[in-house]
Amino acid sequence: MSDKFSKTRIEYQKGALDLDSIDRDPFAQFRVWFDQALAIDKHEPNACALATVGADLQPSVRMVLLKDLDQRGFVFFSNYLSRKGRELEHNNRAALVFYWGSLERQVRIEGVVERVSEAESDDYFARRPRDSQSGSAASKQSEVAASRGEIELALADLRAAVGDGPVPRPPHWGGYRLLPKTFEFWQGRENRLHDRFQYTLQPDAVWKVDRLWP
Repeated sequence: MSDKFSKTRIEYQKGALDLDSIDRDPFAQFRVWFDQALAIDKHEPNACALATVGADLQPSVRMVLLKDLDQRGFVFFSNYLSRKGRELEHNNRAALVFYWGSLERQVRIEGVVERVSEAESDDYFARRPRDSQSGSAASKQSEVAASRGEIELALADLRAAVGDGPVPRPPHWGGYRLLPKTFEFWQGRENRLHDRFQYTLQPDAVWKVDRLWP
């Protein structure tokens, strides 16, 4: 066994969780933790891992950026024809994980995913920097590229086509909203006896909260 991995460890000592200190609304609890992460970590604290499952039952995971949050769910944007888009079209069950190492915290969220409205996708696309719009419009996300030159040529062709005019949102690019069914809030603790609280959505729309063993 390599010491490079086996001896890499820290003792978690930055916080604790108990039923008296958490909000019974998981969305409210998430906002509290996100605001605290945002105050400490300026490098994309909205980054999260998105897990999906393909038709062949092979799981896949990648990092995406949270771009909106309301009481319905967590919004991110992508190419609908990408691998994640194809997998979500086949199976709309998915999971997100946020990890804020500076606070020794993790949030896991599981649920179902739906596309946001065309208006929501249009609104977000219009607010993106022009270069980001161009990159999204030119990219054949997840397809095989012959070379870097092919990718850069596609961007150049797109820029030439639109000129100084607005970059139109491609019909195959837009937003998704994950509608949570479960949350888990994890706070690192000493001796690996971490605090974990699971929120489960009940049929009456009430969230049931349970402490889990670490």
